[in-house]
Amino acid sequence: MSVSSSDPAERPLLRPDIDPLALYAAAIDTSDYVARLAPLVRARVSDIGDLLDVGAGGGQLGSALRDSHRQWTAIEPAASMRARLAALDRPPRVLASGWQAADPGLAHDTVLAATMPAFLETPGIFLARCRAWTRRKVVWIVPAQAGPRGLCMAGCLPLAWHGEDETPGVDIVLKGLSASEQPDDIAFADWTFTAVVPDIAALATYLADRLRWPAADGRRPQMAAHLVAQVKCGPAGDRLEITRKSAVLVWGKP
Repeated sequence: MSVSSSDPAERPLLRPDIDPLALYAAAIDTSDYVARLAPLVRARVSDIGDLLDVGAGGGQLGSALRDSHRQWTAIEPAASMRARLAALDRPPRVLASGWQAADPGLAHDTVLAATMPAFLETPGIFLARCRAWTRRKVVWIVPAQAGPRGLCMAGCLPLAWHGEDETPGVDIVLKGLSASEQPDDIAFADWTFTAVVPDIAALATYLADRLRWPAADGRRPQMAAHLVAQVKCGPAGDRLEITRKSAVLVWGKP
């Protein structure tokens, strides 16, 4: 996949005003997420056909899974992510809305959704919508690690700092679905979230701000030191790495 003429590993991760979606998407560019997840999906959905990518984000997984001669449609409410999708060499047809407002009559062979809040908040309602859209298969990619799922880069921080529920997301999803809604197949993949970070101080400030720490909070200088201690050096620049696990949940057309 190509978003611009430059190598994604060489593009800066941070901007003066950090967009959390852009922060995450840039790190997915430099992670092995697609390399680990796409083969698992392909092994379970050999014929993707027309692909509906719900909450497509930067489009990395959808771009890897799409069949070149078939329709790829992305539902994406965030303007920054729609700009990334439009810059792809072969961009999808983009629908600028959330999944709730998208046409319930959309029909595609495969419906893909990855790391969506709806998984945890309203899994049954979201699954019903995905099943209404699909002709063949529904595929969800759900966080499965025992650790934080919300704040981007929270995996670099101690629980006492980020305070997130560390229950694996897949456990919450499966518990929130009825017996008749359970997936037909589940597979797991380990991968590494790798973020190239040219300015650790800026990232530390961003994380402290997102955690709503006051300006005089004594943990703020500790945040930068904590991140610096985890930095790994490489040819693309300093990077932070977080071990992740994802579950691939698959349903056939009911």
